[in-house]
Amino acid sequence: EAFLKAAQGREEVSATLDLSRLGEPVPERWDLYLEGARHGLELPGIHPYFAAELHAIAAAEYEVAADGDVGRAKRFGLPDETIARVLGVDEAAVRRRRPLPGRLAVDSCAAEFEARTPYYYLSYEPSDEPTSAGDGSILILGSGPNRIGQGIEFDYCCVHAAQAFRALGYEAVLLNSNPETVSTDYDTSDRLYLEPVTLERVLDVCALERPAGVAVGFGGQTPLALAGPLADAGAVLVGDPLPAIEAAEDRGRFAAVLDQLGLRAPAWGEASTAAEAAEVAERIGYPVLVRPHYVIGGRGMRLARGPDELELGGPALVDEFLEGALELDVDCLCDGEHAWVAAILEHVEAAGVHSGDSACVVPAPSVTPELESEIRRAASALAGALSVRGLLNLQLALRGRELYVLEANPRASRTVPFVSKAVGAPLAKIACRLMLGESLADQSLPDELPSHISVKEAVLPFARFAGADSVLGPEMRSTGEVMGIAADFPTAFGKAQAAAGVSLPQEGTIFISVTDSDKPAATQLATRFHDLGFKVIATAGTAQAISAMGVPVTKINKIGEGSPHVVDCINSGEVDLVINTPTGSGARADGYEIRTAAVRHGVPCVTTMTGASAASRAIFAAARGDAEVLSLQELHQPEEREPSQR
Repeated sequence: EAFLKAAQGREEVSATLDLSRLGEPVPERWDLYLEGARHGLELPGIHPYFAAELHAIAAAEYEVAADGDVGRAKRFGLPDETIARVLGVDEAAVRRRRPLPGRLAVDSCAAEFEARTPYYYLSYEPSDEPTSAGDGSILILGSGPNRIGQGIEFDYCCVHAAQAFRALGYEAVLLNSNPETVSTDYDTSDRLYLEPVTLERVLDVCALERPAGVAVGFGGQTPLALAGPLADAGAVLVGDPLPAIEAAEDRGRFAAVLDQLGLRAPAWGEASTAAEAAEVAERIGYPVLVRPHYVIGGRGMRLARGPDELELGGPALVDEFLEGALELDVDCLCDGEHAWVAAILEHVEAAGVHSGDSACVVPAPSVTPELESEIRRAASALAGALSVRGLLNLQLALRGRELYVLEANPRASRTVPFVSKAVGAPLAKIACRLMLGESLADQSLPDELPSHISVKEAVLPFARFAGADSVLGPEMRSTGEVMGIAADFPTAFGKAQAAAGVSLPQEGTIFISVTDSDKPAATQLATRFHDLGFKVIATAGTAQAISAMGVPVTKINKIGEGSPHVVDCINSGEVDLVINTPTGSGARADGYEIRTAAVRHGVPCVTTMTGASAASRAIFAAARGDAEVLSLQELHQPEEREPSQR
């Protein structure tokens, strides 16, 4: 039973299982073992005890298929999802045919003395006496396993939600399967259920706890996906988020909302086959962004610059790609009618890099007062049209003077912790009050942004994976994030780089090789590095462009031109910073070797011109001397503020 709960808690189901790989150390190894047990195969590489347990699970599935005894299958530990699959019915039918599980306390003291920690789990074993606060509790759904695209940022939001609801007089009940989080600490909530974040477990906890409502907006996409099924089953959702979720996630409905409000969106179309995708791409015009429906962290997203790069692994959205656009994230608090813009985050990298991988800066340096007013009007209009209560994240793009709405997410975003620290306002806690019916006018909100600059930078794991390509794109790669705060952007960016483990050099040699469209910017960059005292080396095309500007540059061979080439220089420690911007398959072939060599030897490698420009400014700022260090408490000194409708 515990094994099956752990398997469900991963939230990853392998679509196809190749039993020829049974016993190999592959990510889906336990799915392969269980499938092998269903086929009566020997299970190599594991202890006979565990092999016997897996065969027992397979036998239990065959038994319930034969006799339909759902109660016995539940006592064994089979989840509703498995029983439904075996019997060929839906989960609701299984639920109607089974009893409610009991609640058992985790004995965290190993029976040495009475355990008082409020950890619980569900089982069909004899249970503890049920206790419930009834209408006095709120069930908060956690984010499940930390993974790329959804991780500790949402745990922060769940912790703040629990603290806020408790401060408002409710008991906070939290359901989450991840023991390595703050939300699952013993003193965060009144009661914690260590269970997978699935419909079955949430409905069982609702039946036991009878909460006043279920909060689905703080744990990322996992609990948000349960909003519809929970509402269908009769659960009360705090803040009534379902209409906003459905309108924002249904591309056709969302496009209609934008049209009604007079807001722009990139051209788009839906495709189920490669032929349909080609038709949409021809109508929109290349380049296009191809992405599966409802993904976490941009998984499977690809940029196609021509028909030869247009691949489809299933139903997908095909979007116009706004080449060279500036991307913006906007985090808002909403009361169902209006929105208060907490912060506008400007991405350092241009469009095409996933927001989770891009460095972001607050306040946004490129946002003029006129553009800021336009963004605030758009946010308030969307919040009202979608009837959002709580948190709303907008992803926007600015191309030329035209503002585009890419996405609206009526939930906590991964940037909420960063923004909360940057502006000095606990967004998740305030969102709880709004979800319970308070208005923005009731809140003490900052009237203006602080004077300091805050930079968020992604922590990228390339050094841990041999042969990994460090180029950034629409699919998220980062495994965490850090924050830098200073009086100016270059210093704050430099702090963020240092915190992310990127050691920007103060002297040495810079290698530059960029695509043709980036060569004008590369010449300016080379000038700046030369003025800082760096030696500049480059491949032929880039070297020619730099030399034409009167900047001393040493030409170096491409890999195909023979040794000594750029990878030789990186391997021998002669390069201190790599700037390489790839475009198209040809550039990627040579660039891949350059970037992997840089990762292998710990040489900082920048793959966007905007990132390279920010790095050069940070190096210049560091040369001026150490920056002042201030705590968040010092930066956000409490002061009396009047309510604001910003």
